[in-house]
Amino acid sequence: MLERPRPAYALIGDALRGAIRDGRLPAGAVLVESALAVLFGASRSPVKQAFAALESEGLVRRFGGRGVVVGAAEADRRIAVTPDLLGLGAPAEARDDGWTALYYRVERDIILASLFGRPRVNELALARHLGVGRTVARNLLVRAQGVGILAKDGNAPWQVVPLDRARIDHLYELRIALEPPLLRAAVGRIPEAEIAAMEARLIEAARAIPALDITALDRLETDLHVACLGHSPNTEMAEALRRTRRLLVVGKHIQDALPGRPGIDPFMDEHLAVLRAVRAGDAATAGAALAAHLVSSQEKAVQRLAAFHADRTGAPPPFIAA
Repeated sequence: MLERPRPAYALIGDALRGAIRDGRLPAGAVLVESALAVLFGASRSPVKQAFAALESEGLVRRFGGRGVVVGAAEADRRIAVTPDLLGLGAPAEARDDGWTALYYRVERDIILASLFGRPRVNELALARHLGVGRTVARNLLVRAQGVGILAKDGNAPWQVVPLDRARIDHLYELRIALEPPLLRAAVGRIPEAEIAAMEARLIEAARAIPALDITALDRLETDLHVACLGHSPNTEMAEALRRTRRLLVVGKHIQDALPGRPGIDPFMDEHLAVLRAVRAGDAATAGAALAAHLVSSQEKAVQRLAAFHADRTGAPPPFIAA
């Protein structure tokens, strides 16, 4: 007998519950519906349901109209809630580096399929293909849904979100419109230690090119385009930006799949220019540097897409079907 898919609010509740009990979400931390909806790729309704369940367990209490506070402490901190903080990269069944590598394999297959239409993903076939349990397969797909490359409506099948030239251009236009003002608003709110850690990772990555792996690239993109922007107080704008998150993961997989692997895009200097302006408290320069980086990234994304289409080979894996 097949397992029944768990509803979104239960998956969100499990992630938050685990982070609270492990201390990754400290007492006094403020959780906002809109920001978590962005993170999980969901609407606010399942987040609200998850909050209600956690409140009934005494793990959170109401704060304002659309948020909760962890524990009984006074609300005293707004932290950037990231996938790593919630443990979304490592479900209970497989908390090790192997699971992360497994996820990136699946992510790559989904992204490459998205460049050619709107195929479906079969959860059971994925579990069999990877040799894992159905719950692990579902967690992999939920994470892919969270970054915007998969969609699922109720009991309908998992659907790959298509990504063609027009959609790439439109999503970049949205990023260019929203990310710089979000960053300008975040300047002065990002802890100095967090900025320093991001800069250190960029410097180390620049030394490691071209030997960087997908996990390292993902962390660098998340640092600037998710964690930094997550410190902006404008959660409505952040939610509007959610539709563009798939672009953060597309480029690295297309580069990896191109014949002859032309090499990793050395964007580290562009990221460093943004972060150094943030560290200096220069919101205008930080926003302008981020806008220039996004324009450059858009041009490269279009070039990679054309190259990939010109050299397309092979068939999709058995869990992806038209």
